[in-house]
Amino acid sequence: MSGPQRSGTGGGNRRAVVTGLGVVSPHGIGVEAHWKAVADGASSLGPVTREGCEDLPLRVAGEVRGFDAAETVEDRFLVQTDRFTHFALAATQHALTDARFGRADVDSPYSVGVVTAAGSGGGEFGQRELQNLWGHGSRHVGPYQSIAWFYAASTGQVSIRNDFKGPCGVVAADEAGGLDALAHAALAVRGGTDTVVCGATEAPLAPYSIVCQLGYPELSRAAEPDRAYRPFTDAACGFAPAEGGAVLLVEEETAARERGADVRATVAGHAATFTGPGRWELSREGLARAIGGALAEAGCRPEEVDVVFADALGVPEADRAEALALADALGPHAARVPVTAPKTGTGRAYCAAPVLDVATAVLAMEHGLIPPTPHVVDVCHDLDVVTGRARPGEPRTALILGRGLMGSNSALVLRRGAGPSAER
Repeated sequence: MSGPQRSGTGGGNRRAVVTGLGVVSPHGIGVEAHWKAVADGASSLGPVTREGCEDLPLRVAGEVRGFDAAETVEDRFLVQTDRFTHFALAATQHALTDARFGRADVDSPYSVGVVTAAGSGGGEFGQRELQNLWGHGSRHVGPYQSIAWFYAASTGQVSIRNDFKGPCGVVAADEAGGLDALAHAALAVRGGTDTVVCGATEAPLAPYSIVCQLGYPELSRAAEPDRAYRPFTDAACGFAPAEGGAVLLVEEETAARERGADVRATVAGHAATFTGPGRWELSREGLARAIGGALAEAGCRPEEVDVVFADALGVPEADRAEALALADALGPHAARVPVTAPKTGTGRAYCAAPVLDVATAVLAMEHGLIPPTPHVVDVCHDLDVVTGRARPGEPRTALILGRGLMGSNSALVLRRGAGPSAER
């Protein structure tokens, strides 16, 4: 097992802060729709309705309904890109608008970078073009087949569409990659880049993509939405997948304040480890070490953590390992700190799942409300899981966790903003 890899997000004179949020989730399009549903403890899990999926054994997922990419994305980008990139382009526009960040705020295109994470790539686009190839011949395959499916497509298209030419990259680090992308953005800011657009979006519900996922033993086959994804309970039977995601605008604090932006949260610390695929008992030590590394980088004592956004895989062995990892890393505080997993109401959107949790954590700290964990009632671990209704509070420090099916573990510490956003 590798030791914790710290991102270098803390310390130094340049601090990375979150100033804008863009969300495309099964709960709705935009921050307001997402937060309202999360705060109400609503669930958007439902039957898989995508064409071609009728006879597949996956029955329940979190679909993004009512999304019309043409409302926010120009035709020339739409034809080049898959649904997961449509989500990224739309979420980026929402994040820039939310942060009041426009062309006038860009001194040079090289001052803005883009970092995304993706686990499934452009399955819908790829499937369509392969069907054209085998059904009609090579002349019917579009030229964008070579790029639209690729994991880096969202980073490239966000950069091109907005003329952002600063440090760009894509993180391929399993489902935990969403947190790693945010840490990568914070590291770029600390290293001299003023602004980074970062996040993750996924669209893994095309038939081809679902068939690929059916090899995961952790995937829930339950047919009832209220039973498909119930982590930390005796009824846990895996996770329900989802599409959508979130994009955040991360800026250097001084530059953000100079342009009058609200500092909504600070990326205080991050660490990651690797424990290998299918070895959930080992993820206890790996996740605990990641948590410890993130807390150390943030200069945060365990008792300062006000809320934990759990990875919440929904597999008994993995849930037990996560509960024990929290106990190992936080000590007695692990049994007292509120733990939540709003993703049980949206589904687990692979790399995008922990980024949605980061966006939700920012909103939870701003609203003084810890959202509940839908569908979870009888918790069988020594954790204070928030269930039923949202819990009022004043969370100022959030710990967000992510693990991947291939063995990645990641932990991120987020501090509440100290600027105008504190009253937003």
